[in-house]
Amino acid sequence: MQRAGRHGRQPPEGGPMENGVGQEPGTPEPPAAAGPAAPRVPRARPRLVFHTQLAHGSPTGRIEGFTNVKELYAKIAEVFDISPTEILFCTLNTHKVDMQKLLGGQIGLEDFIFAHVRGETKEVEVTKTEDALGLTITDNGAGYAFIKRIKEGSIINRLQTVCVGDSIEAINDHTIVGCRHYEVARMLRELPRAQPFTLRLVQPKKAFDMIGQRTRSSKSPGEARVASGKETLRLRTQGPAVLEEGPSPSEEEAARHVDDLLESYMGIRDSELASTMVEAAKGSPSVAQLAQGLDSVLGEFAFPQEFVAEVWAAVCHPKGDKE
Repeated sequence: MQRAGRHGRQPPEGGPMENGVGQEPGTPEPPAAAGPAAPRVPRARPRLVFHTQLAHGSPTGRIEGFTNVKELYAKIAEVFDISPTEILFCTLNTHKVDMQKLLGGQIGLEDFIFAHVRGETKEVEVTKTEDALGLTITDNGAGYAFIKRIKEGSIINRLQTVCVGDSIEAINDHTIVGCRHYEVARMLRELPRAQPFTLRLVQPKKAFDMIGQRTRSSKSPGEARVASGKETLRLRTQGPAVLEEGPSPSEEEAARHVDDLLESYMGIRDSELASTMVEAAKGSPSVAQLAQGLDSVLGEFAFPQEFVAEVWAAVCHPKGDKE
């Protein structure tokens, strides 16, 4: 049975809801009564309702009333009667494990949300023959870090059981659930060479048409934003969600450049973090002030000075880029 979102009580036939919230678009306002003008009642904010499905197949549900990723997962879990901890990540407008369509800090008002849930658990033994394993880590904002990219020809690329979209649940039986992506990347970088270690991975549950595929992230920059130029719901870690216009093409390009720098320096990709850093750089007249600003807001990352300088140059002097 399809479980769509819960609907509120309908007004009586022919009568608008209190304060006019239930009026049809275009309905004229009732004429003002004679005498002193009554205080104007503020209009209710529009209801933002999103459609959602489980990526491996399900009826369509409707969710609303969330302000961050954890609340979003809770709403999806309620619709489909599962635990929020079953959800590994969400993609926008595709049921496939497409890291270019990964839900980050913004959702277009017309985007369709697909939730990828826990599938099979697998363990793989890895021997670190080089300093870099060749994988890029991101996280879902709710406690799960997962693989966003695998570099061609790398150590991980030679292990056919490891795929883009796999959640990293443990390293050498040490659980990392609840760790941020940069913490997991640091743990993997610090593992000694020539000493085997074990990764416990959880792959997303697959639909029949996805079985057998080893998905890799596309490198097409034109697909990085799903709802470019449209009004979006901006999800924030702290505070309420904000309805705002989508980023400009120049801001998108700067955010992609910063995301590439995050991967190069830290082994992570995080479009929301990149957008936050672009905003900070736009208001910083110098590298030193950007460093202070990032340290006050994102001090847990401990960004290298040369990384901060490259971020500032990418945002404030994009014409100087070599690309």
